[in-house]
Amino acid sequence: MRTEILDTPELGDRSYLIHNGDAAIVVDPQRDVERLLAIADGLGVGIDLVLETHIHNDYVSGGRLLATTTGARYAVNAEDPVGFPRLGIGDGDRLTAGSLSVQVLATPGHTHTHLSYVVADLADSGPPAVFTGGSLLYGGVGRTDLAGPRDTEELTRAQFRSAHRLARILPPATALYPTHGFGSFCSAGAATEGHGDGHTSTIGGEVARNDALTASDEETFVRALLARLTAYPGYYAHMASLNHAGAGPIDLTGPEPVDPAELGARIAAGEWVIDLRERIAYAADHVMGTVNVGLDTRFATYVGWLVPWGRPLTLIGARAGDIRRAQRQLGLIGIARPSGAAAGDLATIAGPLDRGGYERVTFAGVPEPSASDVLLDVRRDDEWAAGHVDGAVHTPLAELTDRLPQIPPGRVWVHCAGGYRASSAASLLHGAGRDVVLVDDDFANATCTGLAIVGADHPL
Repeated sequence: MRTEILDTPELGDRSYLIHNGDAAIVVDPQRDVERLLAIADGLGVGIDLVLETHIHNDYVSGGRLLATTTGARYAVNAEDPVGFPRLGIGDGDRLTAGSLSVQVLATPGHTHTHLSYVVADLADSGPPAVFTGGSLLYGGVGRTDLAGPRDTEELTRAQFRSAHRLARILPPATALYPTHGFGSFCSAGAATEGHGDGHTSTIGGEVARNDALTASDEETFVRALLARLTAYPGYYAHMASLNHAGAGPIDLTGPEPVDPAELGARIAAGEWVIDLRERIAYAADHVMGTVNVGLDTRFATYVGWLVPWGRPLTLIGARAGDIRRAQRQLGLIGIARPSGAAAGDLATIAGPLDRGGYERVTFAGVPEPSASDVLLDVRRDDEWAAGHVDGAVHTPLAELTDRLPQIPPGRVWVHCAGGYRASSAASLLHGAGRDVVLVDDDFANATCTGLAIVGADHPL
C-alpha cells in the first residue's frame, strides 16, 4: 500500500491518494481534481472510493466532482445534511476498495461530525495508515472554534478524547496523515517541524510529542488550546454551505479584459481592484485606488479575508499567467470568476490613470512613534499580545478597511511580521490619501533598532 501526498500550499492543506497498484482511495480532495486524476492515470489505478473527513471550512471540496467524474463512491458522514447523493457512513463502518480496507472512526472535535479513516491492505501484513483530517495533526490538533463560541469548549474536550482514542486503539507504527497542519488556519498550534521529513509521522511519534497527547490531563489541554485560538479568515463562514451543496469545477474562463477607462470607472465606483505584483514593485509604482495582495501561497487566504464575500473583483498583473494562477487559487475557496482583468506593463494597464508610490524601509529606518509619526501594527491580536513596539497603534489587517478613519493623523509607518500583510495595509492607506511608509522587514529586527518592545513575551 502506498500513499501519494498532494500538497496545496496556498491553503496549507493536503489531499491523499492511497493505492496498491490496483484500487485507489482518495481522502479530502481539493476542488482542482485534475491533479488527482493525473496521478491516478500515471499510476494506472482507478479511483474506487472518495472519503471526506469533515465538511471543510477552509476550502471548497472537490469530493463530489471527483466522484462524479470517476464514478467512485463518495462517502460522507451520514449525519451531515448534504444536498447530493452520497454513501452515508458513521463510526464502526467498514468499506473496501479492492484489497484496501477502511475502518471508519468518529473523531469529533474539529467539527461535530468529524471522521477519521484507518486504511490497511488486506493483502499486506504491514502497519495501517490513519487519515485524520482536522483531528490529530503533526504536533497538535485542528482548531475547535469554527462551529461557534457556544460549541468551542465542548468540541475542545471532544478533540482531546478523539486524539486519545486514536492513540489508544491504533498501533504505534500506524502512519499518520492529517489534512490540516501545514499552514492552514484550521490548525491550532500544530507544526510539521521536527516530525520526520515533514510528510509523515506515526501514532507512536505523536504520543511522544503531540500537545493533545502529552498534556497532563483534559483540563490542562482545554485551557491551553482555548488560549491559543487565533483569528481565522472571514471567508470560512461561507465554505460549509458550498460544501453541503456540493461544488462543481472551478470556472477558469478568462475574465473580461478591462482597458484604462473601465479600470478607472471600477476604482471610482469603489470596487476591489487587486494588484498581484510583488510588494517592491507595487510600492515603487501603482495605480491609485488598487489594493496590493501579492500572488504567492498566501494570496487566496488574504483576498478571502480582506474582500467582503460576493463583491466583484478585478485583477491586474504583469503577466496573463498570473491572472490565471490567481483565478485558480480563488476558485479553491469558492470565489467566483473575476469580473475583469488586465495584464502587462503598468503603463499600458493604467493609461492616463493616476499613479503613485511610497517609501519602503526596514525597522532601522522607523522613528519612535509620535504625534507626527504613527507606527501601525497590522498583525493579529495574538501576535500583538506576544510582543509589540511601545506606542504603536494596533489594527489587524482584516479590520483595517472598516477602521481607516480611526488611524491617528500623521505619517503612517505600517508593519506586520514580514511585510506581506503590511503591503496590503499600506495600499489601503495610500488609496485613502494617507502619507504611508511600508516597513518591509521581519518583526524580529525591531528589537535590534532601539525600539522598545513590550508584551507578554517582552515585559517592561
